[in-house]
Amino acid sequence: VFEERRALLGKWFDKWTDGQRRRILVDLLERCSLSQQKFCAKELQARVPIEAIDFTTRLPRVLSLYIFSFLDPRSLCRCAQVSWHWKYLSELDQLWMLKCLRFGWLLNFCPTPFEQGVWKKHYIQMVKELRLTRPKTPSKDEFIVIDVQPVKSNVPERKLSVAGLGTSRGKKELPPWRSSDRNPTDTIRYNYLDNYDPIEQARQA
Repeated sequence: VFEERRALLGKWFDKWTDGQRRRILVDLLERCSLSQQKFCAKELQARVPIEAIDFTTRLPRVLSLYIFSFLDPRSLCRCAQVSWHWKYLSELDQLWMLKCLRFGWLLNFCPTPFEQGVWKKHYIQMVKELRLTRPKTPSKDEFIVIDVQPVKSNVPERKLSVAGLGTSRGKKELPPWRSSDRNPTDTIRYNYLDNYDPIEQARQA
């Protein structure tokens, strides 16, 4: 009897619409006990593909750190704002020590095993010092070029001076500067509304 009713229910379910199927599923879940609902949840997890899962909770810690190692310091600071687990991973010394050593920034002390985030703090401190200190200007001695001699020319100096005077005389002199007019007329607008009233002109005359 159970198998017959199960087959009949399957035939009805195939003929129902999507909305009707969802209503039946909700009604069945409400009638199920807690253990039966957990069983349904496990079946759904096995059948439905997981979306938007945190890879740091599934992958080994070594692989997660390897992925984080490709990020720049600004991206690591943003990752630290996702969750407490991401904050713990993104502030590990294994990530920030390599970034500090790349610029030659070493620690002045030996941190204890209980101290965490030391290299990140050191990186931030060194970046702040770079912003505060000004670049050093090279000395004047570095700009002096040694063993520089003038190039000798076959043309005598008198001919060069005469040629220079000839080119200066051939140039046209610029006209003198023209002062501004005390009564400029270029700003007058010949609009109908700007004209004077004939009655006022008669009174002024």
